Amino acid sequence: MPALPLDRLQVTHEDLKTGKLRTSPALVIFDETLQKCLDSYLRYVPRKFDEWVAPAPEVVDMQRRLHRSVFLTFLRMSTHKESKDHFISPSAFGEILYNNFLFDIPKILDLCVLFGKGNSPLLQKMIGNIFIQQPSYYNDLDETMPTILQVFSNILQHCGLRGDGASATPQKLEERGRLTPSDMPLPELKDVVLYLCDTCTTLWAFLDIFPLACPTFQKHDFCYRLASFYEIAVPELESAIKKRRLEDSKLLGDLWQRLSHSKKKLLEILHILLNQTCLLPVLENSCDNIQGFIEDFLQIFSSLLQEKRFLRDYDSLFPVADDVSLLEQASSALDETRTAYILQAVESAWEGVDRKKATRARDSATAENPNGVGAEAEVLSGPSSLPQEEKCLGAAAAPGPTVCGVELDSLISQVKDLLPDLGEGFILACLEHYSYEPEQVINNILEGRLAPTLSQLDRGLDSLQDLGSLSRD
Repeated sequence: MPALPLDRLQVTHEDLKTGKLRTSPALVIFDETLQKCLDSYLRYVPRKFDEWVAPAPEVVDMQRRLHRSVFLTFLRMSTHKESKDHFISPSAFGEILYNNFLFDIPKILDLCVLFGKGNSPLLQKMIGNIFIQQPSYYNDLDETMPTILQVFSNILQHCGLRGDGASATPQKLEERGRLTPSDMPLPELKDVVLYLCDTCTTLWAFLDIFPLACPTFQKHDFCYRLASFYEIAVPELESAIKKRRLEDSKLLGDLWQRLSHSKKKLLEILHILLNQTCLLPVLENSCDNIQGFIEDFLQIFSSLLQEKRFLRDYDSLFPVADDVSLLEQASSALDETRTAYILQAVESAWEGVDRKKATRARDSATAENPNGVGAEAEVLSGPSSLPQEEKCLGAAAAPGPTVCGVELDSLISQVKDLLPDLGEGFILACLEHYSYEPEQVINNILEGRLAPTLSQLDRGLDSLQDLGSLSRD
């Protein structure tokens, strides 16, 4: 709980000359109680993607007013000039911020994820002003990067997975017995997914608000580290959720949504980094100054080519060919051999996957649910509608009007094992609509992306005869 009640969070006083209320930075510097209040709020207030039970309307109203008061307080703390008569010199202001720890990198990350939505212009000005008045924060961010990267390593380690370069490090004895995501208890898997969701959303919010931090991220080879983590962790976590049998279907649906949200944020982080460090400089500079940025783009993508799953998912959201085309238009000296090699590697990443079908599934999901939010995951700020990897299921995946008997029972069982609350009649309707592909049925149910005709059906429908024959269209 905050150290101060709401009615005391008024860091203003009346100006004797003008009669107007003014904010005094000295209150924040010297009032230790107020500092604890602000710090505790940033640390403990629920994020939009956290689990929480909706409180009473009176509490919601108080939370809203407290949220606004905290934001305005931090906004004032980041401003050195209140009026032409009341200001602090920029250099002195920068020293006050830094020496009194009014802001630090963790606080800035929290501010972005808590207040970014709906306050983006103000927050961009606020964070930008902090870094302008005190450039030492860039050094702090640089020193924080190993800790941020360690978060990804910790997730892999907790899941019993080994990241890039791990083979050169002897494995600790206590790590050998760690459970993989498929084997760990559901509550533990839930903690991993929630931790990943928190990490991805926070990093994305920071880079979205303050893209000038991108060069600092890339100094630590962040693009490659992110792609490597994605390639190792995401398939394992997806598989762990899909393989659960007779467990909490509502929780599994929520975890799937959060994992999809995390995937989308990881892909968007790479897109922001590429835009800021490579593509935007190419668009903004003359032809004499762009070769270095083009080389950076080619080097980054060359380092990602072995991460086929990541490359495919990224290309589905942000087509690599479009970026290469932009570079071709900007420079006649573009290395065609290297760009052709990169594009060929992207095409190779799609081998075994129906690319057109994946694109149609993504577009269909967007059309059916333009907000991209499933009914079971409204707590998220923007879950992904990424196309899912299609896997060969042999005869079970082959569409056809003659699927029946034991084969049909097997397909229904595949869905019902993961989602035991669904009636067999409803599952049959979904299978017929999606050409008897159980994985596509499971994905669309968990992500809240069912076709409108299926969404209107009773999910507990258990009579196969009542359904009749449904059109696959």
